[in-house]
Amino acid sequence: MASFPISEPVIVLVGPTAVGKTALSLSLAKTFSCEIINMDSMQVYRYMDIGTAKATEEERAAAPHHLIDVANPDEAYDAEHFVSDCLNLIAEIHGRKKIPLLTGGTGLYLKALIDGLFDGGQQYPVIRAQLKARLTREGNANLHKELIACDCISGSKIHANDTHRLIRALEIYHGSGLPWSRHLEIQATEKKKVRFKHILQIGLTSRRELLYERINQRTGLMIEAGLEKEVRGLLQAGYSADLKSMRSIGYRHMVNFISRIWDAAKMEEFLARDTRHYAKRQLTWFTNAKDVKWYDTADISKIEPSIASWLKNCS
Repeated sequence: MASFPISEPVIVLVGPTAVGKTALSLSLAKTFSCEIINMDSMQVYRYMDIGTAKATEEERAAAPHHLIDVANPDEAYDAEHFVSDCLNLIAEIHGRKKIPLLTGGTGLYLKALIDGLFDGGQQYPVIRAQLKARLTREGNANLHKELIACDCISGSKIHANDTHRLIRALEIYHGSGLPWSRHLEIQATEKKKVRFKHILQIGLTSRRELLYERINQRTGLMIEAGLEKEVRGLLQAGYSADLKSMRSIGYRHMVNFISRIWDAAKMEEFLARDTRHYAKRQLTWFTNAKDVKWYDTADISKIEPSIASWLKNCS
């Protein structure tokens, strides 16, 4: 377990896909003696290189990279795995007197790292199935009475007709032994704790039309680089098109092309469109995140002096 608060500096670089995070991260790693920790939920998967826009082998040789190619496409890797692995890596990198540089576009990973994970989010599928069966047999009024008895706070807030939240509250209670309301209290307390004493969050952005142009160009380059061959190889290796990893942007589009649902032009059009939509969602997420200091790509030269000044204040 990590010992909080972590007192050594940690740098984070976020921003939408295709904005230029990889090139900037390599420059920062060289200047400030950083080791890079991947914070992209798709780049953790092996054999998925082109569609996830991983740094090339040459780029990875320029600075140590971590949390790339750590899971097979059919293996589960989520925010809980990321936080555990990332905290271990941060400790190791600090032990080498280097600075961890987290870079990627998965906002949920960053939020979980900084705010902590909520144990009440754990799933108990067997208990949930039993509760759904009871709901059918006994009705929602009886289950609501049970919730009032074991968790009166949640019971007073959840209407008997809100069967989704009713079952969820009972699932958490029977699965964890603690009322949902208590889990929420713990979550609120954990969020108030400072986990990182010195963490600098940098956001890289650009004018919308410029970003979209870069996305359109990247789409074409991915296809030229062999995205079809990569996806065919995954399918031939036995990785189902229904896997979560294979349903991601780029992979599901190419699967539809291979399956002859779309022609090449439609596939490329939808891939670029959906990537633009994803970039917009990323910008919305990170813009709403606290403590991110934003720089336009036109002002990228201001970032290194800002980091240097911040590091002086950390010592």
